[in-house]
Amino acid sequence: MSKDVKSVINEFHASVNMTPKQLESWLETKESQSVGQKKDDDESIGHKSGKRIIDLLKKKKDSYTDDDLSHIKKVVSYIHRHSAQQPEGDVEHTPWRYSLMNWGHDPLKQ
Repeated sequence: MSKDVKSVINEFHASVNMTPKQLESWLETKESQSVGQKKDDDESIGHKSGKRIIDLLKKKKDSYTDDDLSHIKKVVSYIHRHSAQQPEGDVEHTPWRYSLMNWGHDPLKQ
């Protein structure tokens, strides 16, 4: 595994701060399902990504495929980009936070 790949994987695990169990529970809520861009069906891109993130978190790092690594890069990019758009004030019950949580990152979690 190259140094760049290890770096991307490490960044993914640092950015995704929810456990698979926390993310699974979150994705079942109406708040989770109320946010995000939707294409043809009624499940948002972020919600689908959350399901994939659960699988990635359960997988051994050295068994990631090129497709997995591509999604990992997408997740890291989304979390960084969306985090930079934090609204003012209390964000606990905002679509901004809910979207990030669909991607495995709870900005209120330390």
